[in-house]
Amino acid sequence: MPFFRRKTKPTLHYRIDDFTDPWKKSGAILLQHGYARSSRFWHGWVPYLSRFYRIVRPDLRGHGESPVDFNPATESTVECYIEDIAAVLDELKLDSVHFCGESFGGILGMALAAEHPKRVRTLSLVSAPVYQNQKSQEAYAGGYPTREEALRTMGTKKWAAAIYGAPHFFPAGTDPGMRQWYVEEIGKSDPEVLCGLYGLLRHANAQDFLPRIKAPVLGLYPAAGTITSPEQEELLAAGIRNLRMIHLPTESHAILTLKPAACAEHVLHFAAQYDGIACRE
Repeated sequence: MPFFRRKTKPTLHYRIDDFTDPWKKSGAILLQHGYARSSRFWHGWVPYLSRFYRIVRPDLRGHGESPVDFNPATESTVECYIEDIAAVLDELKLDSVHFCGESFGGILGMALAAEHPKRVRTLSLVSAPVYQNQKSQEAYAGGYPTREEALRTMGTKKWAAAIYGAPHFFPAGTDPGMRQWYVEEIGKSDPEVLCGLYGLLRHANAQDFLPRIKAPVLGLYPAAGTITSPEQEELLAAGIRNLRMIHLPTESHAILTLKPAACAEHVLHFAAQYDGIACRE
């Protein structure tokens, strides 16, 4: 589990998973998690991807194993997050990658593909909104006026239990162990990091990035959802010139964790088709 230490910038943690043939020069897929999550949330994807591609799983600044060695209130900006991702690519000497981002990680993928088109071979979006609509803002506030107030009053563990542990967040029949793991992992997050990032999310809108995305884009989305509403998908379809949209049979936002095999195989075939390589043995 490498740490990328920088003198004047936050330290970043990332994971590498590589089961490709050592005599081949395989490409890379970067998996970027979303708000309050970490590189651990991609665990179920790794077996499907890492035989054919080198997998890079960064923890966003202040998330997962990346320490809180920055000011979340002032240094949680799109520019900061994009600079971090580019720095990890530079550290690993990766000129370009297949970028797969979940939720907020997908917003970062839109920004990276627009601002640094040569670094993104393909872009896969997993439950990634274009902006935070009012309904989702209210849903994640836990009954408080704002999400920040909920986080600071309840603490991250209780907030995670109230939001992600609610019966409706996952579909009926979901493995109770997975539910518990999901809530516990999010409960490890630093509340000020989440408040700082949500200060960005509340006002962020990726719509202006969309027409500047040159890479082919794959969208993996739930059949319906609070965060990724039909209006959001219409913006993606109108703004992105080369978009393939796939809906998975669930209304849960958490398709990253609920449907790892289906999602990973879609991303694998999308990347491999672009590269013109085989992804079966």
